[in-house]
Order: sequence, then C-alpha cells, then structure tokens
Amino acid sequence: MISRRILQKKSFISGARHVCSAYVNKCVPPSSSVKKSLILGFPQFTSVSASSPTQFDLKSSYAIKKCGFSTEAVLDQPVGEVIDVPLAQTGEGIAECELLKWFVEEGDQVEEFQPLCEVQSDKATIEITSRYKGKVLQILYGPGDIVKVGETLLKMISGSQASTLISEALNETLPLPSDTFETGSEGVSFDKNNKGGVLSTPTVRHLAKEYGININDILGTGKDGRVLKEDVLKYAANIGLCQLVTNPQASSTEQLQIKEEDTACALSLDGCNFEDTRMPLRGFPRTMVKSMTMAAKVPHFHYLEEINCNSLMKLKASFQNDNSDADVKHTFLPFLIKSLSMALTKYPIVNSSFNKELYEVILKGSHNIGVAIATPNGLVVPNIKKVQSLSILEITKELSRLQQLALTNKLSSEDISGGTITLSNIGSIGGKFGSPILNLPEVAIIAIGRIQKLPRFADDGSIYPALIMNVNVGADHRIVDGATVARFCNEWKLLIEKPELLILHTR
Repeated sequence: MISRRILQKKSFISGARHVCSAYVNKCVPPSSSVKKSLILGFPQFTSVSASSPTQFDLKSSYAIKKCGFSTEAVLDQPVGEVIDVPLAQTGEGIAECELLKWFVEEGDQVEEFQPLCEVQSDKATIEITSRYKGKVLQILYGPGDIVKVGETLLKMISGSQASTLISEALNETLPLPSDTFETGSEGVSFDKNNKGGVLSTPTVRHLAKEYGININDILGTGKDGRVLKEDVLKYAANIGLCQLVTNPQASSTEQLQIKEEDTACALSLDGCNFEDTRMPLRGFPRTMVKSMTMAAKVPHFHYLEEINCNSLMKLKASFQNDNSDADVKHTFLPFLIKSLSMALTKYPIVNSSFNKELYEVILKGSHNIGVAIATPNGLVVPNIKKVQSLSILEITKELSRLQQLALTNKLSSEDISGGTITLSNIGSIGGKFGSPILNLPEVAIIAIGRIQKLPRFADDGSIYPALIMNVNVGADHRIVDGATVARFCNEWKLLIEKPELLILHTR
C-alpha cells in the first residue's frame, strides 16, 4: 500500500481530498515544480519531474499542522495519518455519556479492538474500543467530563512505524520564537493555538477546564514541554484566579487556594466556617432526574396490601437447608418474582406500556421483571428476561448475576433495557412500605416493605404470630383502574401465602 502511494504517477484529480493531521516541512522553497506527496501519512514537499522518480527526505525536522490537503486520491487508510476517534452511538436515544476512566495514556501504542476508555450512559456502562492500530497522540477529555455522541474522544496516529517516526520528529522539533511562523512566499503559518494541543494528562486538562483556562496558553515545564499541574496552578495565580499560599510545614512548597466566588456560610458558635459543596449529577443519578421528571407528568394511584409470609418462610428455609450449591443463596425475592409472573399471566394489562402518540396499549409478551438495586453509583433497575419460562432456581442465579454486575458498575444496556414491570425491595434496607414512582413506559411498579412479626387473629379468634409484608402497587391511572389492580394483587397474594400453588402452575 505504501509503495503504491509513493510511486503513484496518476494525473491530478479535480477537487482536493482532505487528509487530517499532517506534518509539513518547516522551510519550503517557492517553486512551480513543488508538489506535496504523502509518505507514511506525512505531506512532504518534494521536487517532481516527469522523467525522474520522486525523492523523499524523512530526516528533515517537522512542525505540526492540524490538517493538509492533497489532490491525489486516497485509496486506503494512510499509515501515519492522525485519526479522530469519536464517541460512537452507544444505544438508542443516547445523546451523551460520562467519561469514567481511561485505559490508555498519551504516547501509548494501541492495538486494534483494544479498550480505550469506559463511559457511562443513561442505560449502562460501556467500554470504547479502538478501531485502528496506532499510537495515542492526544486525549481531549478527562474523567468526569460529559461527552456528546459524535465528539472526538482522542486523536491517534494509525500504524506503528509511522508512530515511531512522528515521535522522533516531535522530539527533534525546536520551539518556535513566535506564535506565527512563515515559510517564504508560500505563507505557510504555524499557530500555537491550532497545533492540536499541548502535551498534558487528562487530569491536568480537567483542572485547566475548571479554571476556564485555555491549556494551549500555558508554557509547560515538563518533558518535551508537557504541561504539569503546577504549571496550571501558577498560571491561574498569575491571572488572579488563585492566591499563592506558602505552607512552611510542607517543606516550603507552594500551595494554591481557589478563590470562592460565593460568600461563606454563617459562622457557627465555635467560629468555624462551613462551606457549600457542589456535586454534579452523573451516571445513574442523572438518569433518575430525567426519568422521574417524566414520571411526574403521569397520573399515579397506589394500592396497599399486606401479605402473610409464614408459609413462604418455611419453604425458603427448607430450600436453604437442603442447598448443596455454595454459590446459590435462597432469598424471598425469587419466589416473589416467580409468583408475580404467574399473576401477570392472568392480568396482562399490568404488564403493558402506553403509546400516547397513537393512544394504544402494548401488552408485553415477555415478563421482563426489573429489580431496583441501590449501588454506590446510584439506583439502577436491571431486569430478568422472560421470567414466565424460568424456574425459581434459574431466577435466583440470574438475580445474583445482575446484583454483582450492578455493584461493580458492569451492567450492559441489554441488562437494563426492555423491562415490563418493576419490583422495589425497600424492605432489604428498612421501612414498612413506600410510595413508588412509575418507571416509564411501564404501567405498574411494586414496592415491598420489610417482613415483620405481628399478632394476627385466626378464624377461631385465637391470636398467632404472623410474618407480615406490606406491598404498595403504583399504577398508571390512564391505563389501569383500581379494581384491576386489586384483583391482580389478590391473585399475587394468594400465590405467596400458599406457595404450593406455584407447583400447580409451573410449566
């Protein structure tokens, strides 16, 4: 491919072809016989004649230029070309993602399909992999930044040999005496604000962004002109964004304190200052803001019931006592999920969604029951697919898998999307009952309170201890009426209080 590009002698094709991120010779004598050719992705000015082959010199020093133009047709991906790696569409309806962490640094060699970074959308945490083999030239965002779909995450140089040549060329490039460099009558200019960015880590870039500073304006003191954290802080102090404070107990090192624009909070009785803390919403909390805002526009109603769990407790205990699999832990939730699916079979309207544009109700064929899980990263609701075709043991294993992925922030978009009804087990944390808000477009959600031992009356009037669990069904009153929810809840209650009926209906 490279030899074909070098020895190509085709006539010029009308219309310039854009070739990104070129490296051009510093000094080019003006001449009518000068032609810009590609060598390993570098636009190179060389003398051309019709009878002599093209000669190239790769030993000349280079200055960086963001893009060049070539009148030659580019047949393949040129080795050494700078490629913009954008944030691709991670799912339907996803417009932006939060950047969680980088797996690579500037200067790293990257293989094809190697993970580059991890991002979190409204639906899941996703790893972005490389489509090319090459070297990371510049990282444009830091952890915590919000990146819109289609924006460039990083710039990389395709190919491995070209990356080595570029690194050597960059190391040999001398600093320019002024912001603009002109090469004779050609007028080729080099502007420091357009050179593709200075060398720095994403953390340093994020710090500069917090101060509202253009990092290209900072003179780096690190290796090869790399901008360090200290450079950003000193620059911020020089322009009045910070105050320079010397701490004699820190080996006389200089520390900077950020000037707070807001006034300090009121003093307490002991004279201490208490400052406000700003916490940006990212990931799942950001998603909850959007979903709850939409749900507030839907008319809700709630139906409260209490369920006797004495028989269910005995059944769960017998399963756990006879359990020979150390990886399986039997809990109440899989029984509640399976019995809920059986009740949905009799009342499919509760397992539906509403299309308000067409005024139609979609009865879902699968019982994809979501389970709300509180994680360090916020509330997330993965769902167990096709519960009507799973056994209680299979539900137990799938629920355990989803819980582990949720706690490690590794849920996929498939795990989170497609739910048809939601269970919120607030009883595992505390509380007798809750008033749940719909997880649209679902038409029903159920909050389960903790199980309590309470006195109850038997049919003969005697008092006995009962394990009581409160459930609160929230429903979309546009679709479901109170009578339907009451009948549905009675069916579910019967299956929980008499779990032996599960055997009769299990397929």
